[in-house]
Parts: sequence; C-alpha cells; structure tokens
Amino acid sequence: MKIIFTIIVALVFISTGLGQDDAQFNRAHAGIHKVIVTKVLQTDSYTYLLVKENDKTQWLAMPKIEAKPGEVYYYQGGNEMKDFKSSQLNRTFESVLFLGGVVKADDLNMKKKEPGKGKTASDKKLELSLEPVTGGLTISELLANKSKYAGKTVKVKGKVTQFSSGIMKRNWIHLQDGTEYDGKYDLVVTTQSNAVVGDTVVFEGTITLDKDFGFGYFYDLIMENAQKIQ
Repeated sequence: MKIIFTIIVALVFISTGLGQDDAQFNRAHAGIHKVIVTKVLQTDSYTYLLVKENDKTQWLAMPKIEAKPGEVYYYQGGNEMKDFKSSQLNRTFESVLFLGGVVKADDLNMKKKEPGKGKTASDKKLELSLEPVTGGLTISELLANKSKYAGKTVKVKGKVTQFSSGIMKRNWIHLQDGTEYDGKYDLVVTTQSNAVVGDTVVFEGTITLDKDFGFGYFYDLIMENAQKIQ
C-alpha cells in the first residue's frame, strides 16, 4: 500500500514558543504540535518516534532522521494510519501518524526577522554601488520583473547582510546590491554554500514566487537551491 506523506512546511525561524510550556505553546500556535521524544525505532528508510504532547502519546513516522529520546520536535498535519503493520519492525501499531518530516527545536534557536509579503528582511538599506555580474541581474531588475524570471535560473551579485546555517538542511542568506524596487531591496537565498556577512558574492539559483512556509510567513520572491559561483 502506497503511503502518501503529508508535506510538513515548517518555518525556518519561529520567534515565540520555545520558552513556553506545552499547553501555552499549543494555545498560541494552533495546528503546530510541540512534542518530546520518548522512544526511537529505526528501519532502513523510516524513523518511528513515540512522542508525548501534554498527557497524550503518539507514534510518528517519517523518512529516516537521526533522533534520540528527550529531543523536542515540532510538526504540523500528518496522515494517520490505524492498525499499521511494519514488516521490518515485525509489529503492528495501533495508530501511526505519517509525516513528511519534523523540525528540531535546536533549529529554532535564532529569532530573526524574516520577510512577510511586501516586507524586507533587513531593517536598513545599505548604501552600495555594485556592478551586476556578467549575464546577471540586479536585485531591482529581478523584483521589477519577477513574473518573467519565475522558475528561471538567474545570477545575482550582492553583499551578504544576514547568514544562518544548517536550518532545515540548508543555509539562508540575505543579499543587497544597492538597488531597490517599490521599496524592496533584499533578496533571500537558500543554498548549501557558506558565506560571511559583509562579503560580496555571486549566487546562481532558481527563482520561486509566492513561497508560503506556513505560520503566516510568506515570500513574494526567493532564490532557491543556489550555488555560490564567485
């Protein structure tokens, strides 16, 4: 039987909830579950977690991750399977909630301002005058013609204003190049490459529009799966 996993879309930065007790967190973030791992079972491809949320316990299953008892995770949604039999574990679960993934509490330890619709991530626009890379775009050109570049791979040169590493298995970078369009001047980039705040770099990646990570966080435009080429 083919199991259709529910895709979990988790915010890279959640600005509240880590210091709250579970009941208070759940009231403040309806639909987002904060759980503590009590038991871990591994198979070749999947991880099963017995978790506790307030006074309730639940088995979760997801593509294989490293996990251990005592860790705190967040998840949303899920597809419940009752009387589910795992041949590798040679056991039948009364109930298993299948997920696309979970977010580790340790990944939510940075309280940064991320852009919502029509906003920019950095509070201050830098005074810059950078020449675009050959064959590339300025940030203002990209923002002014975003529909034209949706789904396209483009190159952008800019100065790194923010860098956060290893969150949701990717690095998050904010770039400025001194240009702006309609009051916006910041480009968000996700990548496996590293960067240092203050460096001038060139990234090449795919442009995605209207990227919704859930929880009210929405990107008009984001460069994804980018490579640092300079």
